[in-house]
Amino acid sequence: MSESENSKQQRHKKRMQARKDIVDAGVARALQERGIVIVYTGDGKGKTTAAVGTVTRALGYGYKVVVGQFIKGVWECGEKNLLSALPQDRYPLQWHEMGTDFTWETQDFEADKAAALALWQKLKAALADDSVYLVVMDELTYALNYKWLDKAEVLEAIGNRPEGQSAIITGRGAKQYLLDIADTVTEMKSQKHAFENGVSARKGIEW
Repeated sequence: MSESENSKQQRHKKRMQARKDIVDAGVARALQERGIVIVYTGDGKGKTTAAVGTVTRALGYGYKVVVGQFIKGVWECGEKNLLSALPQDRYPLQWHEMGTDFTWETQDFEADKAAALALWQKLKAALADDSVYLVVMDELTYALNYKWLDKAEVLEAIGNRPEGQSAIITGRGAKQYLLDIADTVTEMKSQKHAFENGVSARKGIEW
């Protein structure tokens, strides 16, 4: 090895050791063992996709997962098709939907609210069940922002969930009170979307 190559290798080793020290210190500080609240929000694509990825991860270890989807429920869903077909004894999943179309399609506040409340009761029960490892509340932000659900009741149920249970909230326009209770917040920011350029949503990619 030449002197310049050796010097380059030593500099790289020094940088990597410094990075390792930072990572190791972070791991040493992370002593709490508990479930967390994750919020995926923002106007970018990928919020539900990220949540379902975590569902797949939890199911891969055999943990019980409950998913509830507000807003959605009429369109076919590729993720649900796959995950619901898995053997329940090994991959215990409950997947619930509001069962109505997008609110701008239904244009019926009371019907949407009734459907949201029915779904919320299932999620509320899951949030009180210590056998459930992960609860996903997809598009919950809409249900709260449209005032279909009582904010205080939702926050109380999430706050009082079993210690080992994690919860994921998705949806645009997450208000500060949701960000405040979250342990992890990711904002998806849209820079470009095919739909804006006249490209229709594609099966297997968008749903």
